[in-house]
Amino acid sequence: MFESRDLAEDVAAVRNEHAPDSLVLSADADFETIPPAAAEDLGLVTDSLDPKSYPADWLPDDAPALLVRYAGRDFTIGMPGDGTVVWTRQTVPPAVIAKKRAEGTPTDFLDFLFAEAFVQIGTDAPEHFLPFFGEHYRELDAAVPLPPNDVYQIAAALYEAWLGLQTRDTFASWEENHPRLHGAWVDAGERLTGRLDTLPRAVARGGTSFPEATEYACSAVKHGLDLPAPFAALDTAAYVEYGPTYGVRWAKKTFERLDEGDGETVEE
Repeated sequence: MFESRDLAEDVAAVRNEHAPDSLVLSADADFETIPPAAAEDLGLVTDSLDPKSYPADWLPDDAPALLVRYAGRDFTIGMPGDGTVVWTRQTVPPAVIAKKRAEGTPTDFLDFLFAEAFVQIGTDAPEHFLPFFGEHYRELDAAVPLPPNDVYQIAAALYEAWLGLQTRDTFASWEENHPRLHGAWVDAGERLTGRLDTLPRAVARGGTSFPEATEYACSAVKHGLDLPAPFAALDTAAYVEYGPTYGVRWAKKTFERLDEGDGETVEE
């Protein structure tokens, strides 16, 4: 299911700087989660497998089934909401995997996604929102009065914003040394700007759900874009420092304000 993939020179340079030991692979199928039997095939192209599991008491009783499986003993690579390129440290060395749909992705943007994965690996951040939130995931679930799948979507978005705060300075620094990758990063950000300012209004009018708006706004963090309230409160060094506890506090205060009928501002 997996085969080695070559990298362009500028992408290879990013890998050498941030994740020099990582493998780059192409999958012969699209997936949200690689079936466990197929995931075991990674053992044929890596030195070894290092499956992770997490305490069951991190999860609320109504957690989505896939999240329960991810926390359990099954060897699980990829989860709903992951993009065209995924990475994992559940292999030795770490692996960066392009899904089948990458074949239809513009070259410059796809190469940026690979470069982004290497930078993320280099931060030593957890590879999924569950180990990021850890025992605080139950607190997030309690703070968000929405169905389990919506809590999942918000958690994934908050994790992406936290990662973006730590990676965007690296992307910005590529203007001189890796201009093609920098251009792809800038272009992707420009494609997000149109809807950002109208997100609170779209949520208030019911045109966009709050989880969808959170996902959209949090995806803009890595581009250094100006976010509208209440999402602007996530664009702060305090979020990097305090991580999951800050994210839970933001969610709690945000939904308190939404209940009061004021989705436009959230003070921190």
